[in-house]
Amino acid sequence: MSTTTTGTPPTKDRTHYLYIAVIAAVVLGILVGLIAPGFAVELKPIGTAFVNLIKMMIQPIIFCTLVIGVGSVANAAKVGKVGGLALVYFIVMSTVALAIGVIVGNIIDPGTGLQLSSDASSAGQEAASEGHASTTDFLLSIIPTSLFSALTSGVVLQTLLVALLVGFALQRMGESGKPILNAITWIQKLIFRVLAMIMWAAPVGAFGAIAGVVGETGIDALKSLAVIMIAFYITCAIFVFVILGVLLKLATGVNLFKLLKYLGREFLLILSTSSSESALPRLIAKMEHAGVEKATVGVVVPTGYSFNLDGTAIYLTMASIFIADAMGDPLSIGEQIGLLLFMMIASKGAAGVTGAGLATLAGGLQSHRPEMVDGVGLIVGIDRFMSEARALTNFAGNSVATVLVGHWTKTVDHSQLGRVLAGQDPFDETTMVDDHAATPPAAEGEKALV
Repeated sequence: MSTTTTGTPPTKDRTHYLYIAVIAAVVLGILVGLIAPGFAVELKPIGTAFVNLIKMMIQPIIFCTLVIGVGSVANAAKVGKVGGLALVYFIVMSTVALAIGVIVGNIIDPGTGLQLSSDASSAGQEAASEGHASTTDFLLSIIPTSLFSALTSGVVLQTLLVALLVGFALQRMGESGKPILNAITWIQKLIFRVLAMIMWAAPVGAFGAIAGVVGETGIDALKSLAVIMIAFYITCAIFVFVILGVLLKLATGVNLFKLLKYLGREFLLILSTSSSESALPRLIAKMEHAGVEKATVGVVVPTGYSFNLDGTAIYLTMASIFIADAMGDPLSIGEQIGLLLFMMIASKGAAGVTGAGLATLAGGLQSHRPEMVDGVGLIVGIDRFMSEARALTNFAGNSVATVLVGHWTKTVDHSQLGRVLAGQDPFDETTMVDDHAATPPAAEGEKALV
C-alpha cells in the first residue's frame, strides 16, 4: 500500500520528448511565417490561447505557495525581511541595468541615419495610448475590489497582497489554522497537476506564436533595424552572464550556467512564446524543488515579476537613445539620466501588460518627452523579437534573485540546491510538486494519504 519510494519515479520521464517537439514546432513556425506570412498571422491566436492557459494558473499558484509558506513560518518578521531585502536588491539591479543600457546606447548610436515615416509616427501614438497611467493609479490598483477577485483579476500584486494577509492570519490562528493549510496544500497539488496537463499543448502554442510573429514582421524590418536588435541582445547577454553570473558566484558559490541549465526548459518556453508569464508557475515549482523555502519563493518571484525587470530596463534606455538619435535630437547625458530615472519608475508592474516594454516606453515618453513619442513607431516592427530578449533577461534576473535572497536570509537548503544543480535530484515533471522537504501541513497530508 505504501511501498512506493519517493525518490524512484515509477515511469520514464516522457516530457523530454515534449520539449523536443517544442523545438521542432518553433522551426516549423519560422518556416511557415517566411513562406506563407498571411496564413501565419492567422495562426497567432493559437499562441495567445496557450499563453492564456498558463496565465490562468499563475495567480492560484502564487496564492497557494505564499499562503502555505507564510502560514508555516513561526516568525512573521522573517517574511518581512525577505520582502525588504528583495525590494532593495531589485532597485539596485534595475539601476545597474539602466546604466548598462545607457553606456551601450551611447557607444553604438544605433538610430543615426533613420528616417521617421508618417506610418511610424501614428504607430508611436497608438503605443502611447496603451501605456500606464500615473504611479498613484498603479499603487491603488494593487488593492483588489474584493478578497476573491485577487485570484481572478490578472494583477499579480493583488494576489501577493491577499496571500500575505491570509498567510499572516493563518499564522496568528496557530493550531486551529492547520486544517486550512492542509486544504490549501492539496489545492496546490491539484493546480500543479492541471499545469502539467496544459504543458502538453506547448508545441502547438509555440508553433502558433512563432509563426504569427514571423509572418507579421517579415525579414525587411529585421534587416533595417538589425543594429539596435543585435546590440540589445548582446547587452542583455553581458548583463546576465557577466553581472549576474559574477554576483551569483561571489555571493553564493553557485555556478550561473548550472542554474540556467536547470531552468533550460523554462527558457525554451519563453523563447517560443515570447512571454515570461508562460514560465512563471514553473519557476515557482522549480525554485521550491531546488531547496528555497516556500515563503521566500512566494515573495521574491511574484515581486520580482513586477519590480525586477532588468531586461525591460535595458530596453527602455537603449530604445530611448535610439529614438532620440533617429529623430535628430540626441539626448545629453543629463537628459538621459533624468528620462531614464523616470522610466525606471514607469516600468514598475509592466510585466502584467501585453507588449509591456513598448507600451511602457511610449507611455513614459508621452509623460516626460512627448516630442519623442512619434519615434516609438520606428521599433514597432521588431519589438516582438526584442521582447524575447527582455523576457529571457527578466526571467534570468528573477531566478538569480531568488537564490541570492534565499542565501542572504538563510532560507535556502544549499545541500539540496547542490544536488539539484548537479542533476542528482531531478525535478518531477509529472506532478510539479516538491515533497522532498514538505512543509508541516503537507507532511500531515501525506500521512493521511498513506
